[in-house]
Amino acid sequence: MATIYEVAELAKVSLATVSRVINGNVKVSPKTLEKVKAAMNELGYRPNSIAQSLASNRTNRVGVLVSELSGPFFSNMLSIVEQELRAAGKHAIIAAGHSDENSEKEGIEFLLSCRCDALILHIDCVSDEYLLDLHKQDVPFSIINHKIDALSDCCFSVDNEMGGYLAAKAVLAAGHRKIAYISGPSFKEDAQLRLAGHKRALAEFNVEFQEDLHCTGNYQEEGGKQALHTIYKQNPDFTAVVCANDEMAVGAMFSARELGFSLPESLSIAGFDDLIFARYTYPTLATVHNPISDMGSMAAKWILREVYNQNISGELINVFSPEFVMRRSLNRIS
Repeated sequence: MATIYEVAELAKVSLATVSRVINGNVKVSPKTLEKVKAAMNELGYRPNSIAQSLASNRTNRVGVLVSELSGPFFSNMLSIVEQELRAAGKHAIIAAGHSDENSEKEGIEFLLSCRCDALILHIDCVSDEYLLDLHKQDVPFSIINHKIDALSDCCFSVDNEMGGYLAAKAVLAAGHRKIAYISGPSFKEDAQLRLAGHKRALAEFNVEFQEDLHCTGNYQEEGGKQALHTIYKQNPDFTAVVCANDEMAVGAMFSARELGFSLPESLSIAGFDDLIFARYTYPTLATVHNPISDMGSMAAKWILREVYNQNISGELINVFSPEFVMRRSLNRIS
């Protein structure tokens, strides 16, 4: 196996120069950089990551905690985060918190035990106090889809309340007044905010929020299926259903057809997230665009800037504005 000494000899540079190239030090001219890389390739030299981390006190690992590893929502986010980190020479180690406080804490501790330089967190259950304590321990991290005022600089989210408002307003503007709502799990902050936005739009149009037209789902397709059946049993008199995410909206579409509704002629459905399948459902799904990939990108860029002192192009955006995407599942009524 080739050594750093052989690389230096072949490239005709010092050991210190080879070390600077390996560790990504900017104080190396482009010409020298190419010489060293060519020598490394010719000899098949692979840097010792353990030795690198001891020398630089960096492992170039970033821990990423998400609620779940399945489904298009988190896969989109993880893909962008990994791409941003990989392009900067860093690697992601991924864990899942499963929307459970103990599991989230265990995931965070696992990532820290892997000597990750920093963390990117999409959490549901750990308290703000826990995260503030982590911050006091000088653990660098960025947060996706949650805002802590004292740590607002490292938090990246969409305005969920506004998103809930926009979805309901679009349905109301289309003439609907008998509107069912399938919310996300009540312990999730984004679900609470989307429901609050929904209620704000109803109040603006002087439409009462009816509990018998409301059911709490689980953000999964099966939850949307079950929720629509539950609402129908409670009160079958509705012309539209607003869902707190696209996966439940797809489930609601399935159940609506089981119940004999024609989409969108006798029932309109709207979602939230604008996942890739929303443009391929039948009818195509009207929904709120949730820029989760952009949030993931910002969270990764913040880590690269603050932890690795890399120059980041463009402005870091902490709070994104949602947009309603009109598609065929929302039908105008007189």
